[in-house]
Amino acid sequence: MSDGSKYIPYESRTGAESVVYFTRDLSAEGIKKAYERVNQNITGKIAIKLHTGEPKGPNIIPPSWVKEVLETEESLKNATIVETNTFYKGDRYTTEDHRKTLSVNGWDFTTVDIMDEDGTITLPVKGGKWFKEMSHGSHMTDYDSMFVLTHFKGHTMGGFGGSNKNIGIGCADGRVGKMWIHAKDGNDWGVNTEELMEKITESTKATIDYFGKHITYVNVMRNMSVSCDCEGVEAMPVVTPDVGILASTDILAVDQACVDLIYAMTEDEHRDMIERIETRHGHRQLSYMKELGMGNDRYKLIDIDNGDVEISRADAVKDLKPFVRMDPRK
Repeated sequence: MSDGSKYIPYESRTGAESVVYFTRDLSAEGIKKAYERVNQNITGKIAIKLHTGEPKGPNIIPPSWVKEVLETEESLKNATIVETNTFYKGDRYTTEDHRKTLSVNGWDFTTVDIMDEDGTITLPVKGGKWFKEMSHGSHMTDYDSMFVLTHFKGHTMGGFGGSNKNIGIGCADGRVGKMWIHAKDGNDWGVNTEELMEKITESTKATIDYFGKHITYVNVMRNMSVSCDCEGVEAMPVVTPDVGILASTDILAVDQACVDLIYAMTEDEHRDMIERIETRHGHRQLSYMKELGMGNDRYKLIDIDNGDVEISRADAVKDLKPFVRMDPRK
């Protein structure tokens, strides 16, 4: 088993390479450009899984960006944002309170499907060692495709929150699935380090096996606190500079590329984020995805801002500007 506290350098990895697209354009247009490179199999009734955040959380993907994407991206005009209720008691614990929080945070421009509002459904976890099945919101199987739109950031328990965390935790229902992932020996939050990373990943595998080729991933590297968006206004201050947007049809490749870009930053830029990832053994998310055959940790990074040339990770994070707080509603 890989030690989740240790970073695996690119040159030490083996296997095939996937394609990860990269743009520095942090805007609605940037999301569209990235999505259009990886949406070939996003058809039928489309779910957009994103983290809509706790009340007034300052770091979420701006709702105004998502609104613009839904209004101007032809293939997403009938898509539905999907969420699930939380396992922890707070402002998204019940469907009623969750809907109030959606309004507070600016998501009331559209209908958000809280997938566990009407109960749960279980889907198989193929090849898992912790789970044979995972409990999800019952509405998830109403959709033909899923667009996983993720705010990449740190995470208090997971080390980092990328596409894997977005759907591994975010598609598990609030009472059963999330409990299976987090609770142990009478402690609601008794699972951590490697076991937590593996359980999150197995939950993700149930979702991506269900959708097959009809799932795709866009990670937004902006407002990257070491805290998750579930911490809302209590999130730690952001000290890591904004980077850009990455997209792939390979969940492991896109999350690995984001982590690699963090490691390619200067010491001052990445110190806090690396400390968070390594102390929580977050790298186990990546190595376990590879062990379960969920994707490749090697990839070509394609710069869509500059004629689709392949670029190095160092070039992608060259001359980053220090983080400046922006209004999250814009």
